[in-house]
Formats: sequence, structure tokens, C-alpha cells
Amino acid sequence: MADEKQLSFEQAMEELEVIVEKLEEGDVPLEEAFNIYKKGMELSKLCHDKLKNVESQLTEILTEDGRKTNFAIPEEE
Repeated sequence: MADEKQLSFEQAMEELEVIVEKLEEGDVPLEEAFNIYKKGMELSKLCHDKLKNVESQLTEILTEDGRKTNFAIPEEE
């Protein structure tokens, strides 16, 4: 597998899908399954962190004077 820090979100998701398929086959030895599971959890965290980063960027807007401020859409009542 490629270095996690260099993976894009899509690459990490593809690797996660491979891991899930492999674990669902059920014929993986326990120790290997555990190592694959740990790798999957690392990839899951990587995807989560990338999504949170994008989310935080999307909630900020630039004001007319160039400052960043949080953007929120008021909820409908």
C-alpha cells in the first residue's frame, strides 16, 4: 500500500474497499486479519481527517477586507 500521507481521499477509499472485501471473504488468518483491520482503521481515520479539513474550509468565507469568517446557513424554523 502507498504511503498514507500521500494518498488522496479517493485512493484511501479504494484501499478501504479492498480491505473490506478481503475481510468479508473470511478466509484470512487471524493475525493477518488483525493487521489488515488496523490498516483499515488508519485509512478510515485518514479519510475522516480529510473530510473534516474540507468541511472546515467550506464553512469559512472571505470578507470584503480579506478576513476569513465562519459561514453558516440559518436553520429553517
